Amino acid sequence: MISELKNCEVRMQKTIDGFKVNLAKIRTGRAHAGILDHINVDYYGSMVPISEVSSINVTDVRTITVQPWENKMISVIEKAIRDSDLGLNPVVNGNVIRVPMPALTEQRRKELIKFMKNEGEEAKVSIRNIRRDINAELKNKLKEKLISEDQDKRGQDEVQKLTDKSILEIEKLVNIKEQELLTV
Repeated sequence: MISELKNCEVRMQKTIDGFKVNLAKIRTGRAHAGILDHINVDYYGSMVPISEVSSINVTDVRTITVQPWENKMISVIEKAIRDSDLGLNPVVNGNVIRVPMPALTEQRRKELIKFMKNEGEEAKVSIRNIRRDINAELKNKLKEKLISEDQDKRGQDEVQKLTDKSILEIEKLVNIKEQELLTV
């Protein structure tokens, strides 16, 4: 029973971590280096993150600078940023790429909030699916008489506590990101 609870906790934490990664991709109008983390570029036949072929810095509240370690990567990185789903328009300035963060319109903010809440609901569904899987494992062990009914009941209670805690954390993350998006 202890292994199921540990497995449940690890799986739920991975779901929360994945949700945090998805939230980091949603831009708030302020520059932060993590916004480019999921963009990959072709580097000698391998797709690698931009951060592995350049240094990424935030120069001011609305500008990210990307400085490739090799000059031939400038156009490749610029194209990758431009083609990403972030709606950014990089500008090459010598051997530095400047990425200005456009201000968000009210309509775009609402779209981002709607998208983010949808992502939050998907994360909650994943958490509930993990709960269902672990409870099924406990029921199987009860049928095979590997655990007692009391242990099954205690296990399900613990799984429910983990589920509630995880869902609460997701809701908290959604609320924080929503406040960031609404801040002009």
